[in-house]
Amino acid sequence: MTTSRETILSIRNLTVTYKTRMGNLNAVDNLSLDLYKGEVLGLVGESGCGKSTLGKAIMRMILPPGQITSGEIWMDGRDLMKLNKKEMRDVRGNRIGMIFQDPMTSLNPVQRIDKHIIEAIQAHEPHVSKEEANQRAIELVERLGIGRKRLLDYPHQLSGGMRQRVMIALALALKAQVIIADEATTALDAIVEAKFLDLLRELKEEFGLTILMITHNIGIVAELADRVAVMYAGRIAELADVDTLFHAPKHPYTQGLLASVPNINMDSELYCMDGTPPNLISPPSGCRFHPRCPHVMDICREQHPPFIPQALDNGEQEVACWLYESATEQT
Repeated sequence: MTTSRETILSIRNLTVTYKTRMGNLNAVDNLSLDLYKGEVLGLVGESGCGKSTLGKAIMRMILPPGQITSGEIWMDGRDLMKLNKKEMRDVRGNRIGMIFQDPMTSLNPVQRIDKHIIEAIQAHEPHVSKEEANQRAIELVERLGIGRKRLLDYPHQLSGGMRQRVMIALALALKAQVIIADEATTALDAIVEAKFLDLLRELKEEFGLTILMITHNIGIVAELADRVAVMYAGRIAELADVDTLFHAPKHPYTQGLLASVPNINMDSELYCMDGTPPNLISPPSGCRFHPRCPHVMDICREQHPPFIPQALDNGEQEVACWLYESATEQT
C-alpha cells in the first residue's frame, strides 16, 4: 500500500507532566507530530525519552501523578482532549487500538482468551449477541494463526508470540484504523519477532492500518517503518522518511544512535555515546542534547532549536539542530 499524505491523527503542542516531590517532570514537552493514513511511523529513542508516555497520552490513558497539561490531539475532525470519558471510551478500540509492551500483564490471568475478545466487542457494541461476538473472535484469531481451540485457554497457557497475537486481535476486534504498538516485540525471541513483524505488515496491507511503532529496536524500524521520528528528552529531535534517516541522519543524537547499533560486518568499533539522558525535572537550557553533543555551540546552550526542513530530491526530513540553521544562514 502506498502511504498517502492524508493526516489521520495530528498532535499539537502536547505536554504530559508528572508531579513529583522533587518538582514537575515533563515526560512529553510541547510535542507536535502528524500520523499519515496507511503508514508505519517508527518512534525511537533511549529509554526514558517519553515514547510510551506519548502513546498512552494519545489514548488518554495517563494516570496520576501524570497529567496531560496542554496540547491538542486531532482525529476525525475532533480534538480528543475535549471529549468526555464516554466519548473517549468510544474512540479507544473503535478508532485507536493499542498493543502493550507485556501482554502477560495486559491480559486478565483468570479470564479465558475468548472472554477477553467477546467482552471488548460487546462493551463497544452492546447490540451484538454473545454468539455473534464469539464467531467474530474465532474468525479473527484464525486469521492471526491461532487455532479456535486456543480461545478456551488462559493467558499463561499461550506462548509469548501467541499472547502478542491475542493483543493484536483485541486491537483489531472493533476494526480500529490506528494501532499504537508499544515495544510490542520486547519479550519475543528473534524468530517469533520476525514472524510478528511479517504479520503486522500483512495486516497493514489487508486492513489499511496506520501504525505508530514505539520501539528502541532500530532494526525493526528499518524493516517496517515508512517514516521515523527520533525522540529525545520529551521532544522530537529528527523526523524523516526511513531511507533518508538511515543513509543521511542529520541530528547528532540520531547519528549517535545509529552508530551504536552493531553491524554484521563489524568493520568499525562500536560507538558509545557520551553522557546520559538529562534529568527532566531540571532539564538543560537550550537544546537538551547539548551536554552530550560533539558539535555544541554557544547558541545550543541558550535556545532550543526549531524544526528545520532539509532540502531533498525525494523524501522528507526535519531536524531540530542549530548546526543546520547556521548552514542555512551562511548560504
